[in-house]
Order: sequence, then C-alpha cells, then structure tokens
Amino acid sequence: MTHILAIDQGTTSSRAILFDTALRVRATAQEEFPQHYPASGWVEHDPSDLWSTVAGTARAAIEKAGIGADSIAAIGITNQRETTLIWDRATGEPIHRAIVWQDRRTADICAGLKGEGHEPMITARTGLLLDPYFSGTKIKWLLDHVPGARARAARGELAFGTVDTFLIWKLTGGKVHATDATNAARTLIYNIAKGEWDADICALLDIPMSLLPEVKDCAADYGTTRPDLFGRPIPILGVAGDQQAATVGQACFAPGMMKSTYGTGCFALLNTGTDMVPSKNRLLTTIAYRLDGQTTYALEGSIFIAGAVVQWLRDGLKIIREAKETQPLANAADPSQDVILVPAFTGLGAPYWRPDCRGAVYGLTRNSGPAELAKAALESVGYQTRDLLEAMRSDWGAAADGILRVDGGMTASDWAMQFLSDILGAPVDRPVVTETTALGAAYLAGLKAGICPAPAEFQKGWALERRFTPAMDDRTRAAKYARWGRAVAATMSV
Repeated sequence: MTHILAIDQGTTSSRAILFDTALRVRATAQEEFPQHYPASGWVEHDPSDLWSTVAGTARAAIEKAGIGADSIAAIGITNQRETTLIWDRATGEPIHRAIVWQDRRTADICAGLKGEGHEPMITARTGLLLDPYFSGTKIKWLLDHVPGARARAARGELAFGTVDTFLIWKLTGGKVHATDATNAARTLIYNIAKGEWDADICALLDIPMSLLPEVKDCAADYGTTRPDLFGRPIPILGVAGDQQAATVGQACFAPGMMKSTYGTGCFALLNTGTDMVPSKNRLLTTIAYRLDGQTTYALEGSIFIAGAVVQWLRDGLKIIREAKETQPLANAADPSQDVILVPAFTGLGAPYWRPDCRGAVYGLTRNSGPAELAKAALESVGYQTRDLLEAMRSDWGAAADGILRVDGGMTASDWAMQFLSDILGAPVDRPVVTETTALGAAYLAGLKAGICPAPAEFQKGWALERRFTPAMDDRTRAAKYARWGRAVAATMSV
C-alpha cells in the first residue's frame, strides 16, 4: 500500500489529496459548495453538500492518481471545527442544516449564561469562552427549535457530531460514532483536563449525553469505509480539526512553536506542551493533539475573517474575479492613503470576542477605489494576527516573539506575507508544502498505519520555501498598528 488519502472538509469547499508514503502530493481534487444565510449572522451548510463533495472529491483524486483503492493504506480526516450536525441514528438523516462555526444565532444564549455567572466554570474546564462560535450552544438551539428533537434526543434516537463525526458515520455506513480529542475540545462541553465529556455543562445546556460520540486519539482506529464507496474497505486512522491538523503538518511538536493558518478565517496556535496555560487575554486554551493517550495543549487565537475578506472583494464588491488579483491591486494602491478595513462581518474573534460587531471601513477619500480596498483587506489579516500574537506574548512571555510558521491559501500572496512580517516585526516562514492541514491529517493516518515516522523524525523533514523578514521601520509599524487599534475601538463602540 503506497498512498494515504487525506479528506480536508473546509468551510467553503471539500478537498481530497492523495499523498505517497513519503508524504508528497500525488493527486488533488476540490469542489466548492453553497453557503446558506437564512438570517443576519446565521450561516448554514446543507449536510448533503458536505457528504457529496467529500465522496466525489475522494473518488476524483483516486482516479486522477491512476491507482486502485487497494493502494491506499489509510484515510485521514481534517475538518472545519465547531460546525454542528444532529442526525437520526436509524436513518442517518440530519434533522436540520449544519450550523456553521461562523453562525451567531446563539449570542443571546451565551449572554444569558454569562449573566448567570457560568463562564468562569466553563472556561476552567473547557479552555473556551461563552461564545456562539462553539458547538455546545448550537446543539442546545437545535434541540430547542427543531420540532420533536428534544424528545427524540431523550429517547436516544439522535446523534450529534462535528463534521468529522458526521463524515465518519457516513463513510462507515453508520457503524462508527466517534470524534477525536481536538474536535471534542471545541464543543464547549468537553473537559480538556480530564479528557471526557462534562456532565455538568451538558446538564446546564440541557444536552443528553446519549447524543455524544466516543472520543479517540488523533491517530486511532475509526473503522473502515463501506466497501461500495471506493471498491474495498479502507481504514480511517487519523482525525484532527483543521487547525490542529495544520499544527501537526507544520511539525510544531515542541513547546513554544507557533503556526498561523490562513483559510476562511485565521487561526494561530502556540504549543504549550503538557501544560494547560490559562489565558489572561481571552485566548483559548485547547488541545493541540493527543497521541498514545498523551495530550499536548495549545493557546489559540481565532480570527473569523481572513481569506473570507478576499471572497468579499470577489463576491460582494465584485472588484476582483480571482483571489490572485489582490496582490497587483495592493501594489497599485495610493501610498498616501491609509484605508483601514475592520472585517467584523460575523463579529470580532480573539482577543475581543464581540459577536455583535459588524464590519467597518475608515479613512476613505474620493480617490479611494478597488486598489485601496484590496490593500486594506490584505492588511486587515496582518493586523488581526498581531492582535493574537500580542495576547500570546502576554500569556506566555517571549515565546510569541519567535518565528511564525504560516500556511493556507492566503500565504501564496507574497505581498500579504511581507506585510505580516512587517507589522509583526518578526520572521514569517512559509514552508514548501503550504497545504499543511491535509498533510497533518495524512501524517496522523500514516503514523497509525505504521508507514510514517515518529514526530521527532517527521519534524526533520519540514522544509522552508521562503522566509519573510521585516522591512518596515519601527516608527511606521507602531503608527500603523496604533491606527488599527483606534479603528477597532471605534467599531466596537457603534
């Protein structure tokens, strides 16, 4: 068996990537799917789209590679986290569309729980904050609003899962109801210190524990696929949420190592080893990965809008047709203008956690146009990343002053990465393999299959494509970041 199939189910598309046993990409297939916005701040996916695009791209990648299923040793799954599904155990039919991680409909539930004083207990146990971002209040909303759902859940007829769990269920024909520790850690109902579902928080949210999947290591046996899907059963041996999979793919196995992934959102993780580091700056304490029963923790900062701001330029303003057009536009922007875009389209994430905020643009003149907006959009990602790293620096000292490893679609823009290095005042390393999310999933599956090396050996194979170093002077950097801070403060005051 000479290949590993990585399934990368994201917020706007599903991808399948075939790696050989040396973890080199051999074939890729990708398919976008529709987003649904039934109300302001609500975001949903049709579960059938998630499944059909995963199954379709997996088959397409295998066909492109010109191999048979008998050449695939294992499947690894990585997924958009926090997105919530509930389905019927007997039929496999979802009771509602998937509620996406970006969705803000449970803001009032979170506010009520905060007002009752529950957040300190929840944060201490889960490492998370009371925010609509996480799965727990989404589960409660579904049980409260879908007719008959709560009664069916009480009878044990329903199953909850994040996207990985739903895909495992579909791939195995309903035989396996499981998730991994990293996805469980994002639900708001998983005790990351004890490594178990938290009965007290489930009771607080009125969530029957019969809904919940079994929690496994990131490299573990998740069953085998239905024989009819790919021509023979293939074992599923690796699972991790997308940001944790990217952390693994970036070989950030040592405490103090940092990575930042730029997809729809932006997510920075700092490995803190076996120590759960509580944040004083409203970052998240989470699980980086769990191997052989040993949990490694991380500090995480989440930005809701990163690559999505480029999609907004394309689909909302229609000033570009392809993402790659932003770089020449940014280069053409008037340097005398300093337009600031605060892309709080679905609220502000870390370290602000303001789900009520909405986007704003500052500094417009009559001469402002597509070039200035494109530049402001790319810069907004750098500014938000610095917000995260400033918080990490405060929580974990000088560790956050080190090199930042980056990955994801936006890292293809040299302009954006240079600005990131400039505004951070720190080196930014872009690896040869920027699709580190899928790489991490493949590695975890290959590790369990016995065909990939131990983490220390895997780390030696990480390869640098380009290092971006700061070219901006300290005075300019400080002035620009201060202006960003004023723009964020103004946005939050509205």
